[in-house]
Amino acid sequence: MAVHLLLGGERTASARRAFRKDPEWAAPILWRSEFRSVLSMLMRRRALALADALEAAREAETLLAGREFTVETQTVLELAAKSGCSAYDCEFVALASDLRVQLVTSDREILAAFPTLAVALEQFAP
Repeated sequence: MAVHLLLGGERTASARRAFRKDPEWAAPILWRSEFRSVLSMLMRRRALALADALEAAREAETLLAGREFTVETQTVLELAAKSGCSAYDCEFVALASDLRVQLVTSDREILAAFPTLAVALEQFAP
């Protein structure tokens, strides 16, 4: 969601509404690598300058400061085996379950595999 909130795009308005509704976002530590991957892809496409990527990374790190968590390997792998979702995705699912919160996502596979835990961004913040 930080990507949608900070980098602009078709889901930015929904991400901003979600942030206003609940500004205490949390993520597994893995989020940093995923965010960096998106930033580097945008830089390769020349859609984002290095200085802008670094600023977005700083903003995202500030946004999630104190709200980054580790998750149990066993839980992640059990969720992946049960759902067919990637271990990366299941880290977010495991964290939402641990924190007893909804997982707000745009990922269709997660939404289909975990309908009682995951909620679409547009549904969470219409």
